[in-house]
Amino acid sequence: MQDDLLAWLALMRLPGVGPAKLNPLLRKGFSVDELLRHPPSGVGGNMREALLAPDWAQAEKDLRWLEEEHHHFLPLTSPAYPATLSALPDAPVGLFVHGRADLLNSPQIAMVGSRNPSRGGEQTAGDFALHFASSGLTVTSGLAMGIDTASHRGALAGGGATIAVMATGLDRVYPASNRDLAHEIAANGALVSEFPPGTSPRRGHFPRRNRIISGLSLGVLVVEAALKSGSLITARLAGEQSREVFAIPGSIHNPLARGCHRLIREGAKLVETAADILEELAPSLHPYLLDSEEAKPGKDVSLADNSGSQYPELIQAMGHDPVSTDTLVERTGFTPEAVSSMLLLLEMEGRVSSEPGGLFALIKT
Repeated sequence: MQDDLLAWLALMRLPGVGPAKLNPLLRKGFSVDELLRHPPSGVGGNMREALLAPDWAQAEKDLRWLEEEHHHFLPLTSPAYPATLSALPDAPVGLFVHGRADLLNSPQIAMVGSRNPSRGGEQTAGDFALHFASSGLTVTSGLAMGIDTASHRGALAGGGATIAVMATGLDRVYPASNRDLAHEIAANGALVSEFPPGTSPRRGHFPRRNRIISGLSLGVLVVEAALKSGSLITARLAGEQSREVFAIPGSIHNPLARGCHRLIREGAKLVETAADILEELAPSLHPYLLDSEEAKPGKDVSLADNSGSQYPELIQAMGHDPVSTDTLVERTGFTPEAVSSMLLLLEMEGRVSSEPGGLFALIKT
């Protein structure tokens, strides 16, 4: 196992050899050891030379980084690799993770926008992220200043999970001003990168990061963006990946609204509230709800009727007063993930409302 991991780390370091060249070979069943020691006959030129001369010393250093607590590496062929991302032709060959690797397979909404937003745009991003996180969605963004930062902070304030996809190695934080935020995300969510430790930020890394942000997510929300914003690249990638694209409109006099208006003209869904997005994503969320971990052996967390509109035991446990997710976990014995998923569906169906302080209440009918 250790030798196999070392081989993967060496593969990640090959110069000029990325997903476009490696993924077809990995998906044909070639092992990483075969690629490095006996490249297939069809592989030639610079790629063959690189495969036969990996930097084993640097791979050893990466292995030592992985020995630290909560550091992980997910190769493309791993069952733990995020399914939404693995289907993409240019999926990263592997992902470095600091924090909760399981979050990469949770239902996610990406939030992106201007690095220099208006105060209102920043507030909107935080409010939307808080609502998503408290409803059970993981908020994914890129750790940039502005809308990204507000989105991560909003998710953390909502007591939920957030993922930061980085354009550097996970031992570097860019921008440096977000160092404390990165530590908080690693403790409560996950930092993710396809770049090995020690990698510095470079211009070409950011579009590669953006395809991961959109690829991990069910949809991408653009909060504020000028016409030349990098957020529009993420939105375009999301469209190419068959993800939903959402945009918040703004004043015609605000240059930061023009990118969103262009997206809406090109087919992005105009949204005014977080509930608009939850409603739109409802069909995509059902597989996560149905595949979620069983709450306990012998506990039935299946839908109560063919419409999939109720979870009787959870509803009974909610009682008449607002209640927290932790309390529902204690009362039902369900896992936190199962409770969050069921609450999300019930909220989208108008049976449960989110209350201040991360509480939930039944809507009386």
